[in-house]
Amino acid sequence: MRTPPFRHVAGHLLWSASARVWAVWRVTPLAGGYLPARVRQDLLDRVTSLVRSMPAMEPRLFVLAARTDPGEIAERMVAGLDWQRLPAWAETCAAAVDLLAGQEMHERTLWLAVALPRRSGTAASSFNTLYGEVSAVLDLPPVPVPEAEVTAAFAEAERIQTSLGGGLGLRPASPAEIVWMVQHAVHRGLDQEPLLSDAEHSSLYGSRVREGRLSSPSYADLGQIRLAEGGQDTRIPGRAKAADRPWWRKAGTASPLGRRWLQVESEAGTGYQSHLVLAELPPAVAVDSADVLAQLEQLHFPVDVCVDLRIVPAKKARAQVQRKKRELLDQAGQYGAQPTGMPHSLPEAAGDLAEQDARMARTSVEVEVQSVTVLSVWGPDAATCDARARELSAALSGGDYRVERPYGMQEDLFALSLPGTARPAKLGQFTQHQLSEDWAAAGAFTLSGVGDPGGMLVGHDLDSGTIRPVLLNPADAPQVNASASLAVVGDLGAGKSVLEKLVTAAVVDQGGRAIVIDRTPIREWASFGRAALGERCEVIDAARAEVSIDPLRVFGGAVGAHYALSYLTLQLGVGAMTAAGAVLHHAVQEVCAGADPSMGQVLDVLDGLGKTGSATTRADAAATLADLLRIVRDNPLAAMVFDADLPPVTLDGDLGADLVVVTTTGLTLPPREAFADAEVLRQQPLEALIGRAVLYLIAAIARQAAFTDPERFCLVSMDEVYWLTSSAEGSALVHEILHDGRKHGAGCFLGAHDKAELGADAALIAYRFLARTSDRVRAAEGLRFLGLDGDDEDLVRMVTTGLSPVGQSGREGEMFLRDPRMQVGRIKVVVPPVPRLKESIFTTPGRTAKAPASRGNS
Repeated sequence: MRTPPFRHVAGHLLWSASARVWAVWRVTPLAGGYLPARVRQDLLDRVTSLVRSMPAMEPRLFVLAARTDPGEIAERMVAGLDWQRLPAWAETCAAAVDLLAGQEMHERTLWLAVALPRRSGTAASSFNTLYGEVSAVLDLPPVPVPEAEVTAAFAEAERIQTSLGGGLGLRPASPAEIVWMVQHAVHRGLDQEPLLSDAEHSSLYGSRVREGRLSSPSYADLGQIRLAEGGQDTRIPGRAKAADRPWWRKAGTASPLGRRWLQVESEAGTGYQSHLVLAELPPAVAVDSADVLAQLEQLHFPVDVCVDLRIVPAKKARAQVQRKKRELLDQAGQYGAQPTGMPHSLPEAAGDLAEQDARMARTSVEVEVQSVTVLSVWGPDAATCDARARELSAALSGGDYRVERPYGMQEDLFALSLPGTARPAKLGQFTQHQLSEDWAAAGAFTLSGVGDPGGMLVGHDLDSGTIRPVLLNPADAPQVNASASLAVVGDLGAGKSVLEKLVTAAVVDQGGRAIVIDRTPIREWASFGRAALGERCEVIDAARAEVSIDPLRVFGGAVGAHYALSYLTLQLGVGAMTAAGAVLHHAVQEVCAGADPSMGQVLDVLDGLGKTGSATTRADAAATLADLLRIVRDNPLAAMVFDADLPPVTLDGDLGADLVVVTTTGLTLPPREAFADAEVLRQQPLEALIGRAVLYLIAAIARQAAFTDPERFCLVSMDEVYWLTSSAEGSALVHEILHDGRKHGAGCFLGAHDKAELGADAALIAYRFLARTSDRVRAAEGLRFLGLDGDDEDLVRMVTTGLSPVGQSGREGEMFLRDPRMQVGRIKVVVPPVPRLKESIFTTPGRTAKAPASRGNS
């Protein structure tokens, strides 16, 4: 290729070598992947509407797999952070780069190019068009573009963008991005492929109006490549033995039919590309599997797609259909006179035409889409490129799509994927005819994906055949007016605790804070905190009662009175709006009005009310409450609440560390079944009832600590959260964190075995994970929690048996994820290779450190 495909690039407009003017937009893709039927239909309607708004246009759609460099992922992980002051996070980012190094990573991008209508009516414009076409062939200097023509072209492009409506998000492409499209096509299969992220921030390559004419920088380097169709690969390490050579090499010949690829040689090296064209469509496709272009993302190698479109209005298309029907009738009459009769294909073809004619007649805005679809694959050597082309062809043939890899047209198909080039006439033989809705169902504008633009690396996307990192940034969610809370639901051993630890450690390493309530008997969070964060981790052992969590001493005032009353009603099993609840309220208020309030003084007030109360009912209630509370106070498990000699925990001291782990080993809970029956709950052992109330108080203090510094994000992690949401007081606390966390720069991470355990406010959780759930009923509820169809048998089967199958090594950590943007995808959680993180993050027996935890810095 001796000349670049365009002569000028001004803004998002390019003047091609043949004097045509094209407008190029970057398209925001529609969310694909796992969608409810109604959402999928809505997206289909939007694309259909977009296509119907394109009559008289010559659009060309590019779906390009932009190479992603591990360094780009690291940049996204540190975006907005002063990472030089966060050595632990810098270590994690460096480990992520090492983990992704050598992986083939791509990000699918969408681009729409539309050729502006040719200007007609003047001899000058006709001469310029003719001269442009001739100069492109003879390599003559192009005709200068006057400023008036530039202004008119921008106005026409704006009119086209307006006519396309709001069906898709369109952003004018920059000159550097348009040049990147060419560089991407040239450098397929090479490690030196330019990065799109560099082009997005570049101000180069733009043309400017000077002295009334458009002046451009040189684009000569874009055309300095050599194209050799069927070029032989000379870079294969080691030569094959004669017995292993293909037949044409054995014979000393070089058959081009065995080398249907394009050798592209540039200054950066030599790459091998193979271009396939869609030659035949199946007569009918199921709606849920019609998105064949979107499904290309599931291949283990990248695929570029270029679709050249011609939009024919319904009136003209119906005339063509009527002509075809008449031709079929003529053929039927001719076959009727033959002994063999009429072929079976004719009635079927007539039925298809009749259906197409009827659908066109339903609405006057219907259009016919005539498309030429080119699929491009590549590789660093000819063998890899050829193998990928064969695999792509086989994958499409499984769905009754026929593709060809025509020899002799590889260079033409390559040129079609360049912006600004004209479609060669001989490619018209591959034109496919579809109505607008049928073409829209192919999924050209939909891309699957999940996660945030930046943040922590939690794993990679399982819905992408190549490695696609999944990033999460809950700490940034409050800044974009979204909830920062997370929840994971799944069976035992499905990877919930590993995910929670990974996210919690990342929040702290990024400069945030985290508070964890560790209920595990082996104090696994304390062990993990010491290993992963060292002295930045503060461990408080609730069972050893080394500090006081008396809310009247910790908070005081109205806040302390609120939590004290909630604790007492929960501990004593009385309703807040009962006679006993009123007595407790009076006692708490009296203590708060005095000096040095404490929970012990509440017991003294109740004793006094029981002995001197003026109302017999009130006195009896106070006496009964005092007796019950004395039983609780005398139990060692309640010492953290009632022992006035213990120093009170401080929000900016004990709970001001980067990571605070409150271990509750020794505090037992009633079984989950007991929470369904109040009578059964009252009959539980005292230790279990005390444990439940103390855990509530610990969670309340954690909530207050998390809200102390809105400028520094804080995550509160609570696993097996049923112990909190099973009571009205605990549910109210979770409700408060979910509702008010965003305003205070905080969020919570809830772990549960069942979606119902998350409480009534689960709908406010932004980041939702669903791990393996073997029970079908719970699996269906988990899918509905993600916003998916819980009655879909395929999805239920995937959750029950397809995620992290038991006993299959390497499949651990597979989950569904729904992010705040309502995107749903399957991911695999991956722990970065950082020794301090991997030391105690796993809970599989034999892989977990079991060192005891104690209060104080570790």
